[in-house]
Amino acid sequence: MTIEVKVPVLPESVEDAVIAGWHKSPGDTIRRDENLVDLETDKVVLEVPAPADGTLKEILAQEGDTVLSDDLIAVIEEGVVTAAPVASEAPVEEVATAAVAEPVAEAPRLSPAARRVADEEKVDPGKIEGSGRGGRVTKGDVINFVKGGGSRQEERVKMTRLRSRIAERMKDAQNTAALLTSFNEVDLKAVMDLRRKYQDQFIARHGIKLGLMSFFVKACCEALRKFPVVNASMDGDEIVYHNYQDIGIAVSTERGLMVPVLRNAENMGLADIENAIAHFAQRARDGSISLEDLQGGTFSITNGGVFGSLVSTPLLNPPQSAILGMHTIKERPVVVDGEIVARPMMYLAISYDHRLIDGKDAVQFLVAVKETLEDPSRLLLGL
Repeated sequence: MTIEVKVPVLPESVEDAVIAGWHKSPGDTIRRDENLVDLETDKVVLEVPAPADGTLKEILAQEGDTVLSDDLIAVIEEGVVTAAPVASEAPVEEVATAAVAEPVAEAPRLSPAARRVADEEKVDPGKIEGSGRGGRVTKGDVINFVKGGGSRQEERVKMTRLRSRIAERMKDAQNTAALLTSFNEVDLKAVMDLRRKYQDQFIARHGIKLGLMSFFVKACCEALRKFPVVNASMDGDEIVYHNYQDIGIAVSTERGLMVPVLRNAENMGLADIENAIAHFAQRARDGSISLEDLQGGTFSITNGGVFGSLVSTPLLNPPQSAILGMHTIKERPVVVDGEIVARPMMYLAISYDHRLIDGKDAVQFLVAVKETLEDPSRLLLGL
């Protein structure tokens, strides 16, 4: 009996998907719920599991093809999959020979494009040094190997759906919003001292480190409560004020930037925020994050400081009207009570849509964030 494999019903906000890569080839045996193929959308990668045990009879949509919901992409010949036979015991002579044989090198990991070129050129991938992450052999590595390792080789790779969507949204933000950025700096000594004093107890109690991001999220929530227009958005000729604070946290992945959302962050404690961010970051990087995690959000925070950025102008995440940019922490001389002292300083930036948010509100919002971080006890007192 043959079984059709179809594209699952895509979420409402996703129009189509692209075949990112097949994990099985025609003739391969498969087990029920084993991942057959990855579908790349403009937001996440979806896995399509096998509906039954059997043999993959035919693939009807190739890598790179664009598909829609319910499109037929493969056919399975249903049947019982037996376990691989156990090899019979080898004669004594063969065992002795095997014992002194040279170990077989582990096959290098190849991208689908690299495997295709290697097969066409009849190249042994084991002889190619991979330049990709974890030693992965890329298409460019194979091409350079075939052509003698020339340093002027080029590689053209089709833009992923996620990267294409990021480019589209970022350009739309520039074309639509009246973007403006304001800057300030914050002395993080009080936060650093607090983390240093209670870090061990925090880990013992909550099982996770007390990071900086949770303080910034709470400081932003307090500032958004004071200046609700920064938490608002535009919908045609109307202003939508949100009485909740869903904070998007920008996460960098190999596929591109993702912004999972902390729902009702104003009601979360520091430990809740740290756990949620760690969970989102892991899922975003291993490709298991869901569309629901990425949708919505009333305000975003991005941290270029983890890459060493000293100052930058973050770009809005539409339809949000503002975004906070964090940067690297540097010890700099500052004047405190008339004396010059070294303090851990960070530049802060807020980019905002000037059509909705006046400069006064944006600047006062940033000052409120700064004051809370320089005196975290304000969080307890609601000041």
